[in-house]
Amino acid sequence: MAPFYIEQEKFFLSVDCIILGFTKGKLYLLISKRRFEPLKDRDTLMGGFLRSGENLEEAVSRVLYEYTGIKDVYMEQVGTYGKINRDVGERVISVAYYALIDLELFDDELCKKHHARWEELDKIGELIFDHNQMVDDTIAILRSKAAIQPLGFNLLPEKFTLPQLQSLYEAIYQTTLDKRNFRKKILGMDFLEKQPDKDKSTSKRGAFYYRFNKEKYDQLCRKGYYFSL
Repeated sequence: MAPFYIEQEKFFLSVDCIILGFTKGKLYLLISKRRFEPLKDRDTLMGGFLRSGENLEEAVSRVLYEYTGIKDVYMEQVGTYGKINRDVGERVISVAYYALIDLELFDDELCKKHHARWEELDKIGELIFDHNQMVDDTIAILRSKAAIQPLGFNLLPEKFTLPQLQSLYEAIYQTTLDKRNFRKKILGMDFLEKQPDKDKSTSKRGAFYYRFNKEKYDQLCRKGYYFSL
């Protein structure tokens, strides 16, 4: 193949991942210590450079699996970050994606391998480059979409209780929701399946488990259903 664009400048392209998890009523962000210069040992998001032969989604899936050990993670693009001096090392354009994972599936050994840790979202300090902006943009998107799409279920285990579900949405929106109104709306959703067993870890009476039936939700959407919280 003849060489094209040989007179054009070339830049680096990377992907950065805002990996979110939820437990004990709080949202957490997976961050690590940067392992190379520039800004070695500073807090950073998970990411990597695009490889030849990869498209963007393949690169993000590779990074997510490397750092979480989970395949088929829910992910969505946040945006492209290309300010000239955003990376002090080279001219690097980054495409950011956020990922929502079930922490019960997370391999804790990977934190040791990658010098990573889960940090409470509201306690995140200064990250390298424009990574704090990527996190802020992600939260804005999540808050905008969580009320009209069932994104939150990706942060929960396969079986969850209504108190868990309510605390998740309270964590996303940083507000207290009315228990009665929340339950009334949730229980009116035909794609939530009540399970026969209960979680009794917090009370003797316990709380029934539920499951999110994505197949049924998709069927409802094809008939014109709109998710709303």
